[in-house]
Amino acid sequence: MNWKFEGAPERKYHQPEAGLTVVDGAVVAGYASLFGKRDQGGDVVQKGAYAASLKAMASAGRQVKMLWQHDPTMPIGVWDEVREDAVGLYVKGRILTEVEKGREAAALLTAGAIDGLSIGYRTVKAERDGKGNRLLSELELWEVSLVTFPMLPEARVAAKGDSPGADFWRELAAVFDDASRSLAPR
Repeated sequence: MNWKFEGAPERKYHQPEAGLTVVDGAVVAGYASLFGKRDQGGDVVQKGAYAASLKAMASAGRQVKMLWQHDPTMPIGVWDEVREDAVGLYVKGRILTEVEKGREAAALLTAGAIDGLSIGYRTVKAERDGKGNRLLSELELWEVSLVTFPMLPEARVAAKGDSPGADFWRELAAVFDDASRSLAPR
């Protein structure tokens, strides 16, 4: 059974399996969605689900928005690359550190406090499989957010790069890691 949905936007939190990459404190990259993986809401995005939406946005001269925690009043950067590949929806962009929330997001990513990605979209076509999962075959992609808790545990920032003061934060994190290990029950 196929459904065509109209209406309110949906969100898929995805924690990148390979991790969200942060380079120079402002460039981030990772998978915002993985094909064939069941998320915590029972949805599975199918290969090609974003193709029509990405093509329509490109022909209209529009871009997928980079938001903070799905808040439309908090754009924090620009996605320079949004594409489907065999794995899923890959994104790469720049956090604008000239924006207050952008500076906060970059600091939180660099420190490892957040590392999740999530998509905001509208379902165009979906069907249910025999296990009750919703198979999403066409989505209208609106935005990809940096988030604390992604719906898909594997949707994460891929790697973290350096930013001013990164050595300080790396050293501080090492101190906390050492302290945590020394306090762990044996």
